[in-house]
Amino acid sequence: MSNTANKDYDVIIIGAGIGGLVCGCYLAKAGMKVLIVEQHHKPGGYCTSFKRNGFTFDAAAHSFGSYREGGNMRRVLDALDLDKRIEIKRYDPSDIIISPDYKITFWADTDRTVEELQQAFPEESESIRNFIRHLTTAKPIDFAVLRRKTFKDFLDRYFQNDRLKAIISIPILGNGALPPSLISAFTGSKIFTEFLLDGGYYAGECMQALPDALAERFKELGGTLKTSCLVKKIKVRDNEVEGVVLEKGNNVSAKYVVSNADARQTFFELLGSNVVEKDILHKIDGMVPSLSIFTLYLGIDRPPATLPKAGTNVWFLPNYNLEDLYLSAKNMTDDIEYFMMRFSPDKKTILAFANAPFRDRKFWYDKKLKFIDTFIRKIETTLVPGLSTRVVYKDAATPYTLYRYTLNYKGAAYGWATFPSQLFTPELKMTTPIKGLFLTGHWTTHTQGIPGVAYLGCDAAKLILKKERTYKK
Repeated sequence: MSNTANKDYDVIIIGAGIGGLVCGCYLAKAGMKVLIVEQHHKPGGYCTSFKRNGFTFDAAAHSFGSYREGGNMRRVLDALDLDKRIEIKRYDPSDIIISPDYKITFWADTDRTVEELQQAFPEESESIRNFIRHLTTAKPIDFAVLRRKTFKDFLDRYFQNDRLKAIISIPILGNGALPPSLISAFTGSKIFTEFLLDGGYYAGECMQALPDALAERFKELGGTLKTSCLVKKIKVRDNEVEGVVLEKGNNVSAKYVVSNADARQTFFELLGSNVVEKDILHKIDGMVPSLSIFTLYLGIDRPPATLPKAGTNVWFLPNYNLEDLYLSAKNMTDDIEYFMMRFSPDKKTILAFANAPFRDRKFWYDKKLKFIDTFIRKIETTLVPGLSTRVVYKDAATPYTLYRYTLNYKGAAYGWATFPSQLFTPELKMTTPIKGLFLTGHWTTHTQGIPGVAYLGCDAAKLILKKERTYKK
């Protein structure tokens, strides 16, 4: 049911990442006239894929979680009638953690994972069972009370063994870019639950299949998607949105605007100090973004026998001091210490990534090739002997690359750093003080990852539809 009335659109969504696409689909399905504007030439944000020299690579996102019955991704895709259109595979095991003393595998069968952890740490057997039981049976309110605690606080309730705590936390460090002493217990618990205990899902032949399916469904529902089109301003009059101004000066009007873009870009550039209260700008200016990632792309002619099973994420943990490992990544030493690698499902490529800080274009122009070779040597000496003899194509995305393609502040991989103090920040709620302006995506400080932003996209749409009284539970 459209309410355009002298407006070009009911809703304009800035950014065709997963959150923006999901939001657009829900709104279009309800009958609203919706425009999604994306500055890149394809939808998906970090969840895109590309081709080089005959190889297909996933740009950043390489798998997702929360597709169990009742999981966020399952609910979203079911509601949009996409569950039958996209072939979702689950790779088992989803993750393997390799440390100097242990090899721990995360299976689709949670009981099997628990047994493996118990065999490695028999003295923590009962605590492991209680920890996993809590995470798999907890209600949302149980997670909410963790938001002012760190993940270290949470682990310390259950475990004494520091090596076990480090093994549990290395995927949290990789997927959240903070060690357990700094990351919120809420975020750490969600990553562990949704990425490890219910992880390993993959869309179609490459991750691009997911945003492409959402974009196709959005257009089927009557939505309009403009790619290679940059929003320059959000138009506001008397504290109410009027629409947006595109890069060529075109004005497009709408009753509502949803920003799925970087929060600093939204408030400092698209709105500006003449629109946004100084207290809000001051708060956002003092917030810390997450680290970025350095992502290695390798095309191989023949898979080495030492490669892990295709589709499994393998985490290399060189030692058990995650605080030092984090500082090493944050300060960008010449070496890469901890990392994740994945032999892609097509068995032709390898993706590996390591947390890294943002640096300017010149830094990465000078250092990129060196880091590529350093990364290959690290994988070869720790996990895959003989790898370099099989590589026929190599490239990488630097933190500056991530910034260039998404405009995310400092190439942040996960939005804001999820310190307890930055979680659920009031100034970054989905509703804003400006009438008709909503936020969605990982810059809202509510959640992260593909399932998280899909949930937020759905939630933002519901807020608008409730205002229009067109949404029915």
